[in-house]
Amino acid sequence: MSMDTWLLYVLAVLVLTITPGPAVLMCVTNSINSSARMTLYPALGNITSLIAIMSCSAIGIGAILASSAMVFTVIKYLGVLYLLYLGISSLRSKASDFEMPTDGNNSNTSHTNGTRLRLYVKGMLVGASNPKALLFFTAFFPQFINPAAAKLPQFLVLGVTFVFFEFSVLMLYATFAERMGPWLRSKGKARMFNQLSGGIFVAAAMLLATVKRAN
Repeated sequence: MSMDTWLLYVLAVLVLTITPGPAVLMCVTNSINSSARMTLYPALGNITSLIAIMSCSAIGIGAILASSAMVFTVIKYLGVLYLLYLGISSLRSKASDFEMPTDGNNSNTSHTNGTRLRLYVKGMLVGASNPKALLFFTAFFPQFINPAAAKLPQFLVLGVTFVFFEFSVLMLYATFAERMGPWLRSKGKARMFNQLSGGIFVAAAMLLATVKRAN
């Protein structure tokens, strides 16, 4: 894998991980209702599911790389269409407010009932139910792996890169949300959130459309 290929992959991963999705909203909500520190556990749960999905996807990488250019193109544009769907859905969303408690006792309730294990399992469930992850690993991985070189080291590099950015972004969102809690609860902020995420999804789709099959 060349440095240029890895840097392009980093750019794609950064765009996708920074885009608000179910895991981000889970961490933002938990951080506002509890604390950024407690968000560590659902974030780790989410990462656990992503590693499992990555491992399952890696099993089919060799077959995909050996397929015809037509199959590769079909897989790529399925990813493009899915990202466009997410982007347009976010842009058309009518939600104007975050659905999160504002009662002053919610923090204590969260600390009492939201044990570390419970938060970890919740993060795993959110990660496992996120279709974006499965589509990402089937649509992106084959395009950034050189079929003429050993695949395992390349898979490990791509996997570690993705996990690093995913975990870092989730914790950054959590830290930011903890500091901006009162502002995030004000009216209309969810709509702004959706408009931003929709634009980034569309940009990610355009980026994926330009990626070419490794030779």
